[in-house]
Amino acid sequence: MHRGQIHLRYLLIWLPFAYCTTTDLPMCKESDYHFEYTECDALQARWRVAVPNKADICTGLPNPVKGTQCTFSCSEGEFLDMQSQQCKKCAPGTFSLGTGVAFDEWDSLPSGFVTHGVTTNSRDGKTDCSNSTWITKGDYVASNTDECTATLSYAVSLKKPGTVTFEYFYPDNSIYFEFFIQNDQCQSTDSESRWMKISDSDFSKYTVELNSGNNVLYWRSTAYALQGSAVKPVQLRNIAISGVAYTSECFHCKPGTHSAKAGSARCAACPAGSFSNKGATVCHQCEQDKYAEPGSGSCKPRPACTNSDYFYTHTPCDSEGKTQLMYKWIEPKICNETFDGAVDLPASGEKQTCPPCNPGFFVTNSSTCEPCNKGFYSNGTACTECPVGTEPVEGLEYKWWNTMPSHMKSSIFNREFSDSEQSTAWEVAGEYVYTTPGDQDSDYLTLMLNVPGYRLPPSMTKDSERSELSRITFVFETRCTADCKFYFLAGYSRWNNEVVEQWKGSNGKQSYSYLIQSNSTTSFTWTFQRTEELNDERKYSSDSAKIFSIHITNVIGGVASQCRRCALNSASSADAGSADAGSACVPCPPGHYMVSGTGVCKSCPPNTFIRADHPVGEAACIQCGPNTQRNKAHTACLSDCTLDVKTGGGVLLHYDFSPLSNVTAFHSSPRFTSKGLRYFHSFNLALCGKEGRVPATCVDNVTESGREVKGYICHSTVVPSEIRSQSVVSTQPFIIGDSLIGVTTKTKVSRISSSKWLFPSASSLPDVIFYYKSSETTQACKEGRSATIRLRCNPTVTAEDHIMLPSNCSEGTCDGCSFNLLWESQHACPLCTKEHYRAIVSACTQGIQRTTYVWQQPLQCYGGESLPAQKVSACVSLDFWLKFGVSTGTIAAMLLISISCYFWKKTRKLQFKYSKLMMSSGGKECELPTADSCAIMEGDDAEDDLMDLTKKSFFTKIRSFSRERTSDGFDSVPLKSSSRYLRDDEDSDEA
Repeated sequence: MHRGQIHLRYLLIWLPFAYCTTTDLPMCKESDYHFEYTECDALQARWRVAVPNKADICTGLPNPVKGTQCTFSCSEGEFLDMQSQQCKKCAPGTFSLGTGVAFDEWDSLPSGFVTHGVTTNSRDGKTDCSNSTWITKGDYVASNTDECTATLSYAVSLKKPGTVTFEYFYPDNSIYFEFFIQNDQCQSTDSESRWMKISDSDFSKYTVELNSGNNVLYWRSTAYALQGSAVKPVQLRNIAISGVAYTSECFHCKPGTHSAKAGSARCAACPAGSFSNKGATVCHQCEQDKYAEPGSGSCKPRPACTNSDYFYTHTPCDSEGKTQLMYKWIEPKICNETFDGAVDLPASGEKQTCPPCNPGFFVTNSSTCEPCNKGFYSNGTACTECPVGTEPVEGLEYKWWNTMPSHMKSSIFNREFSDSEQSTAWEVAGEYVYTTPGDQDSDYLTLMLNVPGYRLPPSMTKDSERSELSRITFVFETRCTADCKFYFLAGYSRWNNEVVEQWKGSNGKQSYSYLIQSNSTTSFTWTFQRTEELNDERKYSSDSAKIFSIHITNVIGGVASQCRRCALNSASSADAGSADAGSACVPCPPGHYMVSGTGVCKSCPPNTFIRADHPVGEAACIQCGPNTQRNKAHTACLSDCTLDVKTGGGVLLHYDFSPLSNVTAFHSSPRFTSKGLRYFHSFNLALCGKEGRVPATCVDNVTESGREVKGYICHSTVVPSEIRSQSVVSTQPFIIGDSLIGVTTKTKVSRISSSKWLFPSASSLPDVIFYYKSSETTQACKEGRSATIRLRCNPTVTAEDHIMLPSNCSEGTCDGCSFNLLWESQHACPLCTKEHYRAIVSACTQGIQRTTYVWQQPLQCYGGESLPAQKVSACVSLDFWLKFGVSTGTIAAMLLISISCYFWKKTRKLQFKYSKLMMSSGGKECELPTADSCAIMEGDDAEDDLMDLTKKSFFTKIRSFSRERTSDGFDSVPLKSSSRYLRDDEDSDEA
């Protein structure tokens, strides 16, 4: 059945040519056709058939014959001769991988490779990424450097399991670079194994196993440089794939390489000073007046020697303790000092006394430097034992550069010629180490320092939580006429370093310090590049970088430059003269500092913490900021998320921010690059909390290293992406605040400010501000970064992450160092108390009265005391009290009228009696007659006596009742009417 299918395929291919009826076609020659195998059947059998190179050019093709088994393959350096179907060795000048193919020439994209560019996440369909592809560069192929996603792919069918091997240079962590494989079911490699590791100074080799069957290889890159900085592309070269069934031809060696023997599996590069053409068996030496770099396909004329073609160095100290300044040609030497205008190599200088050894070393009898023994210290001359009650301060300190230290190594990396014979990139020069001219101005000149690890001194081992593990400090300068760059990198190996800081152009002599927080950070690299411009001339060889000193603390196996006092335990205090008393140093108890030069521990003032970098002297005690409390270890200040604030009116407000204490993530509004790449500024916050709180974490998942930073508040740049299993790519993380400075309503604390104009508010309630500081310094932020989080009461906001950035500083910062955020939340309001609500009493309806409690408006509190429930009480209605009042008033009025009438009548009678009394007195002053009676006798009736009284109105009579009493206490009664009556009576008698 299967053999029938094979025959059918054979007939479809071969019969149309074999039975061609055109009699005018000539018979086919060997150059008119080539052999191919048919597809393998279930029995792993196949046929060899002849396929014409062009249609309808000849007739009489060879008949199909049975081919080799599908599992058949040739060894390295061999190819399958299809005519004889046997393996033969490759001729000199060619090579073969046997069961593989290799791609080492990139003048153009090799057959089978496909590259294309697509947008990463842009919603703008007009964004053009068609030119964002992998670009051939002769010896390698380079990735794109913009925000588009560029893919390079190659499809291959393997008859048996094999491998793919390639070399890559991946120097920039701003690029996401991955390699993965898809099989014929479109199943991809696990995402964890896709990430390529950063390679800082040389090409790295990478090998992956391949399964038999169809395999599609993908190299994919996307740049995430969002701050306008230049990006270094990824470079690929020497791609080799094994596992194919056979190769029917050998490949010619590319120019600059050769293979001298038959059956070569690869071609060797020509050494410096020689060249070769394509398919060469030997390399040819250049003429005397020409030169060639390693792997060159041609020679170039030698230029005249200049001052840029040599460098200076110091010889090691001889037995007499002398050193000498010497000049050397840069190797390989490419210039000619015999040309007109050429310079000669300067003569060596006179011998001088060697500088002292570095701290912690001593001078031997042979004038070499050796480290002091443990427990000893040195200033560079002789070793001295540490006194009792002290301990050595161990580390590594280099400030004299007569020889390159054993922990350090320099190298040069050239992108074009990685096999450069020059290995010395940095050279010692007595007081500093500096960069020498390279083969090209674009070379990377690296200086690497490796340390075994870090260990705290005995006096700090029990207090490791608050002690600084280690710190590296170096002094440097750069002098450049071009766009040079100077990098400082830290990592756990030569191949896994992260750029910590970089400097551009000329920089004056300055110091830089980096805090080492992990014992895995054991590698440090300084890299200098004069320019990124590729050229054959040394135009900027005078540009250089100098390092004057390097100091690392607490290094395992380090040496001591001094001894310091330490606190002693009771055993060593009692036996101070013992030999090992110095080893019995113990740390001061938490909250204590060591009095300088005494070894005595003294307690810090209340609510202070100890500085990790300076635990000696009273200056080690740092006062906690407003409304914060020190932790138990006396290493930092914390906030328990509660706060009491007294307003200007004397009202005490209570705050509880506990619901906001969990780690909260916040993204800014989207930003877009020139290519349309959409990205966000991401902030992770851990507002407050006691010991054991979970810190905020920001990660870098662009590269395989997965670097992360932790603290109170951190920042990273987030790019939504579909190029990997993660939905977003997080890059460029950094700490904004790792210590809490204070919590207050004031707008400035410890030189950190939060101006009101950043977040204007119409509320009379003050904002509560959290102040943070970062100990991590950068070139731009020499005092470290800082952050403020302004909490504003808004009872209507239910979301706990309603965080905003300043409108005029949309990235959260105006200077890149001070960050300000506004957090509106109902949990930012003070707790409610009785002062925040009032009572409303309803009218009395049917004997029932209701009391309802409502919040004062505008509401400026949340939580705390709840509104009391409505109260219902019995009451008396208004109708009853109205009736009662009217009745009572009427009765009172009637009673008053009755009393008034009664007293009026009594007063009138008294007035009449008094008038009679006056009449009987005979008109003599001050003399009154004897009264028979002063009162109205029973039966007397005033009404019966006739009195000619002047008639008065009612109001006049009433007015008479209100006259004042005389000084003797009696009422003054007018007697005018009675006197007139008497006069009238006398007149009548006379008449």
